[in-house]
Amino acid sequence: MKLYRAKIQPIAHAVIESLVNSGALEVEPENRTEAELDLVAIMEEYSRRDFSLRDAVKEHMANHGVPYDQYGRTRSRMAQDWGHPTGDDVERYLARQFTENFMISNFVEEVYGEDKAIYKAIMEILRAHDVDERALREEARSKIANVREGTVDYEIAMSKAMKEVKKRHGLLS
Repeated sequence: MKLYRAKIQPIAHAVIESLVNSGALEVEPENRTEAELDLVAIMEEYSRRDFSLRDAVKEHMANHGVPYDQYGRTRSRMAQDWGHPTGDDVERYLARQFTENFMISNFVEEVYGEDKAIYKAIMEILRAHDVDERALREEARSKIANVREGTVDYEIAMSKAMKEVKKRHGLLS
């Protein structure tokens, strides 16, 4: 799962709304915004750390002369060293963080649901907000069909096309 900044607030709202409506959580109406902001803070901290990891990977690769085609492998290794979740682990990490937050939050009056049920409900919401990166890449690739793959021009065109596709889908502002 890639966590887009544009998805953070809608995810937080959906999680609180769903769990309150199902009776798993009790959150007073005047505290809902603050309860959502707790979840926003968790996701923003994850994003901040993810950007730091990205920068560290690029710096490591530049300092050690690692070719760019090794980016994914290098990022995975460094993420593991940092204890930073990637891929499908992101959803599980966020669901655990949210569940733990509900137990200690000053803005959640009571937790009625079992941890497993809350975790499962959060996972469903996170999956519903997940973005199909392959579909975005395919859509961007179709827009630059006239540029030969593997060239610098292709990489530049692909980057621009991806940015446009993400903007159109509301993932970038």
